[in-house]
Order: sequence, then structure tokens, then C-alpha cells
Amino acid sequence: MDNQKSLGRISSLVMVAATYLFLYVPLIVLFVFSFNTQRFPAPWTGFTLDWYRQLFRSVYLWQAFATSLIVACSATLISLGAGVGLIFYAAQGGRVGKSLGMFYGNLIIPETVLAVSLLSFFTLIKIPLGMTTLILAHSVLGLGFVVPITYARFRELDDTLTEASLDLGATPLQTFFKVILPMLRPSLITTALLVFILSFDDFILSYFCAGSTAQTLSLYILSMIRTGVSPVVNALSSVLLFLSSMLILLFFSIKTRTRFY
Repeated sequence: MDNQKSLGRISSLVMVAATYLFLYVPLIVLFVFSFNTQRFPAPWTGFTLDWYRQLFRSVYLWQAFATSLIVACSATLISLGAGVGLIFYAAQGGRVGKSLGMFYGNLIIPETVLAVSLLSFFTLIKIPLGMTTLILAHSVLGLGFVVPITYARFRELDDTLTEASLDLGATPLQTFFKVILPMLRPSLITTALLVFILSFDDFILSYFCAGSTAQTLSLYILSMIRTGVSPVVNALSSVLLFLSSMLILLFFSIKTRTRFY
């Protein structure tokens, strides 16, 4: 019996280790070869920082990075603002439960279908493709995460707290901003980080809705790959991997503090 338990534990450890190796070894290889002296793909020949120097000297790359940053921040703020407005409407007795299906649709519908639909809509109402359409498209995607998550958290709140606030003379507006919104702060922060990461990394919506006047970082990387895989892409991917890891650690640290406090 003990031997069977030991074999089960060993097989479980082997499966877990194999899964992590499958997921993270390619990322480690990418990071290591971002310091290779030869262009990718090539065997390791020596250590260099030239590709990182070229990365930080590229004006067009940082313009694309700034565009992605502006779009991601704007989409996050718009999604959060709309989500908070919907929660405020629900806190005043509004019925929003039946309309949640519209927001879940953003998660169920393939992103390609959503991108084509948004492109058709922008063309119909004659909005020129560019930064505005990018922000709107990413905001639509963000609403599919912000509204369901924050509304589910709102439904879990203790109603006696809001009732006590109203009984003590607070107005509905004061109750919302001083009682309800602080209790929703952890879920708002986590969804904001999630929407920011999704928007910053998004390619499909950007490809359909950017037009020729705006270029995000994902579109710039595509143009670099089309002309041949440059080691600068490895360096850029390593930097983005580091930044994404920091955001993910922040995301989980907030969830951990929320769980214990």
C-alpha cells in the first residue's frame, strides 16, 4: 500500500515537472538567446548586449509601445468607469441581472468575430480607424471582464452595511462611495490589472481596428517578424515577459491580501 502511494506521488511529481518544463523551457531559451551574438536561429556563440542596445535605440518601437500603453490605460479606465456606473445603478435598485448576458457574450464570442463586428460597426457609422477605434474596441473587450466580476462581488456584499449607512443619515451617493466602493476596491484593482494586460497584449482587435494611423506593439512585432526574426524581438520579448511577470505578481499579491484581510 505504501509503495503504491509512493509511486502515485512520484508519478504526480513527474507530471507536474514535465508540465512546467513544457511551459517555461521555451521562455528560458528565448531569454538566453536574447544575449547571443549570432542572429536567431543560430547556435550559441557568445554573450552580447547589442540586441538590447538596439532595442532601446529604436524610435519606432517605443512609439508603438507608447501607443499600446495609451490604449491599454484608456481602455482600463473606460471599462472601470462603466463598471462602476453599472454597480451604482444596481445599488440604487436597478435591475441589471438580465443584461449581464451582453457582457458575458464578449468572453464567449471568438475575438476574431468580435473584431470583424466592431470593424463593420465603425465603418457603418463612419468613424475613421485609428487611436479612437482602438480604445473603443479594447474597452468593449474589457467590459466583458470588469462588469461580471465586479457585479458578482457586489452581490456578495452584506446588505446590512448599506442599510446601516442609510439609517445613520447617509445619502445613497455617500453610501456608495464610502461603503460599497471601498469594499469593491480589491476586485476593481484585480480586474483593472487583468484588462490592462489583455489590452496591452491584444493583437486581433488591434489588427482589425488600428487602421494605418496607429500601430501597437503587437503590430510592430508582426512587422519585424515578416522581414525575418531579429534578435531584437527576443530582447523585446524578454523585457515584456519581465513586465508581465511583475504585473502578475502584483495581481496575485492583491488577491492574497484580499483573502486574508
